[in-house]
Amino acid sequence: MMRFMLLFSRQGKLRLQKWYIAMSEREKKKLGRELMQIVLGRKPKMCSFLEWKDLKVVYKRYASLYFCCAIEDQDNELLTLELIHRYVELLDKYFGSVSTSFVYCSTVWSGQASSTGGQDGLLVAQLVTKLKPDWRFVG
Repeated sequence: MMRFMLLFSRQGKLRLQKWYIAMSEREKKKLGRELMQIVLGRKPKMCSFLEWKDLKVVYKRYASLYFCCAIEDQDNELLTLELIHRYVELLDKYFGSVSTSFVYCSTVWSGQASSTGGQDGLLVAQLVTKLKPDWRFVG
């Protein structure tokens, strides 16, 4: 099960966070800062998987954003990397470039991958946009 997902810039600014475990805001900030330092300190040619605390961390850089997921020890790293890639594809199709939005919710529910097909999340995003045209997306 996925514990949390963080999206952050190369400068270390957090853009999106989704937590699937109960934790205080202070602890979330501490863990986020610590993990961002570790990931940003790694060389580009290094493996995108690392063990951190009692979790596995899977990350991938797209454009100037890092997509970082913390998963449990028994979870599959390659499946998580594929999930990140599908999420970026959804964002790319919907917004035209890598951005953050609610589309993530249609791909991951309660820390579990609910869909690996890109069309499902894209259809949800398009449907919500038609139903609520006054919504503004901040990316």
